[in-house]
Amino acid sequence: MSTTTLGIIGTGIVGVGAARLAVGAGLDVVLSNSRGPQNLAGLVAELGERARAATPAEAARAGDLVLAAVPLAARERLPRGELTGKTVIDPMNYAPHSGFTVPELDSNELTSSELVQRDLAGARVVKALHCIGPKQLLDLFRPAGAGDRTALPLHGDDPGAKKEVAGLLDLLGFDSVDLGALADSWRSEPNTPLYALPYVGQPPSGLAPREFVAWVQQAPGVPAPATRIEELAAAAVRGPAGFRM
Repeated sequence: MSTTTLGIIGTGIVGVGAARLAVGAGLDVVLSNSRGPQNLAGLVAELGERARAATPAEAARAGDLVLAAVPLAARERLPRGELTGKTVIDPMNYAPHSGFTVPELDSNELTSSELVQRDLAGARVVKALHCIGPKQLLDLFRPAGAGDRTALPLHGDDPGAKKEVAGLLDLLGFDSVDLGALADSWRSEPNTPLYALPYVGQPPSGLAPREFVAWVQQAPGVPAPATRIEELAAAAVRGPAGFRM
């Protein structure tokens, strides 16, 4: 694949997990967050010589692919100009709460990734890395051809961009399943059979919402092959948008 540098905007658990896999796969990584490069010195030192810190605009310019690992509510602060012409991986999920709702998502007029694509009109948005937890991401990567290799869904409107992201996922240790356009990305969003649970197995019964979230965050990864991802996507029924317990 042609990707040699992954730009990452956002260094929460998703961005850091992807950075670890990318460095391990031999990619250069340019990390950024809203607090500035100096805040990332410790992480860069830990990741080694393939990692460096930058501003979000610099990470966008440097990346052959760019992972926008920020909360959906922060999408409008992404460096739109520098992302023009780029393939942007969108792992954002809608989580409505009293301080943040989006009527177009609540009404299912748009998916969250269609909203991101509208905001980043000059970029090619691909929804990926949004339905597997960071712990499971680091548990489940396998070399190509492994019998227990896990597959991740992706969605996008640009076939070339989806091919680029599939190539990155392969390098990171995962198969991919193309589930169609951004308009179809609800099939792997929160509150569908494809969100989180395929990669952790059945949770213990009787968990309160906070206990369930904590369990998922710490659960060992369970391999999920492409055939399983396809089955679960086909079984999905569209309901209210966003993560709801």
